[in-house]
This record gives sequence, C-alpha cells and structure tokens, in this order.
Amino acid sequence: MLKRIALVSVVALGLAACQSTGQGQKQGVGTVLGGVAGAVAGAQFGKGSGRVAAGAAGALLGAFLGNQVGQSLDNADRLAMQRSTNNALERQPSGTAVAWKNPDSGNHGTVTPKPVYTDSSGKYCREFSQTVTVGGKTEQAYGTACRQPDGSWKIVR
Repeated sequence: MLKRIALVSVVALGLAACQSTGQGQKQGVGTVLGGVAGAVAGAQFGKGSGRVAAGAAGALLGAFLGNQVGQSLDNADRLAMQRSTNNALERQPSGTAVAWKNPDSGNHGTVTPKPVYTDSSGKYCREFSQTVTVGGKTEQAYGTACRQPDGSWKIVR
C-alpha cells in the first residue's frame, strides 16, 4: 500500500513540476498535498483490494480539493490560516472559533479546536474543524494535530 501511495505522490509531484510558477505552482502544491493526504485517509478504509481502491479514490478526491484550494490561497492566506490554527490549538478553549482573514485577497476562514486528549504515545492532541472561504465558496475540513517535543503542533490526520 505504501508503494502505491508513494507512486501516486511521485506522479503528482511530476505533474506539479510541469506547471508554471505563480498561480499554477499554488495549484500544483495543493494538488500534491491534497492527493497524498487523500490517499492516506482513503487507505484507512476497506481491506485487501478494497483498501487500494479507497486509497486511490481518496487520492483523486484529495488532489481535486487541494487543487481548488491551492488555486486561490496565496502565501499570505496560508500564513494567516497557520497563525490562527496555532493560536486555536495552543490557547483557545474547546468550541471557540478563531477567525483569520487576508484583507488583500478577501479569503478567510475559521479554526475551531476540540478538547485536548493524550494519544497512545503520550502526546497531547486536539481534533479541530476548519472552514476556508475562497471567492465566496466555503469548504469545511476536519483534522487532528498533536504537540511535538519542540512545542509546535503537527497535523497528523
């Protein structure tokens, strides 16, 4: 399974490398990251060949969604989103949404953390929900982040 995920990643990276800089580069990065995340998430379901199919379907869906988000989010958007995500995970009570907005692009969103828990390896983790609004269209996502030894938060799902 990991070989297939790696193959999907290599193909996606190759396609992203063929795109021009600027807008195409953002879409390429979004496509690659979304494809890899989708493949990993999809591979969690099913058994045997069903697991491979779920991984492939997840890769395609993730690549499409990543492409769409990458099409419109620039570095300033991603920085604002990252800051609000770190703030939400580190400082905010469960259920308290933290908003971000890039006044130059008009893109905006929220991050809402869930309760802190300790995973099987003893790390502090939090699930969170996130909205991103680009060009008036809002997408919602869910994830889990765990605190790293250096104090930073790393998205694990």
